[in-house]
Amino acid sequence: MSKLNGNERWKTKMIMTEHVEQYEEQQRDNEDKLLTIDERTMVRDIILLPYIDTMVSKSLKEIEHSNNILKRAYLMAGQAIQRSIMQDTYQLQKELKQRNIRVLADEQEDFLVYHKIFCRGYQERFGMTRDVMRTEISLRLTKYSADLGAQLKDQLK
Repeated sequence: MSKLNGNERWKTKMIMTEHVEQYEEQQRDNEDKLLTIDERTMVRDIILLPYIDTMVSKSLKEIEHSNNILKRAYLMAGQAIQRSIMQDTYQLQKELKQRNIRVLADEQEDFLVYHKIFCRGYQERFGMTRDVMRTEISLRLTKYSADLGAQLKDQLK
């Protein structure tokens, strides 16, 4: 006697329960291979951090050639921020490598920057608009500056 005997609903269906179980298991396997939200955030950060580092480097060069009285203090602050950026980049690269995720630059269109993401056997295309990049970079630089300010306050206490 079958599981479906007496169940009128299944008379019109052409799928066997074994197939349903196989399909559901296959879907669970695919979910394990796709990027999670945290991994997407890490990919976004690993893309943005080199841009932030470049901006800080340019700013440091401008400060070096200025005649500002606080030039030395600005340089030290900029270098501290740059060290934090490098540490974050290293940690993200290490974490992405452990999760078997690689990010490669793909192409740039007018307002979009694309990257290829190789994640656990799958390939995905990740794009960000320049406006989003500017906003995220501004937020990250603000966070780095606030962190440096908090460190200085802690040391002065």
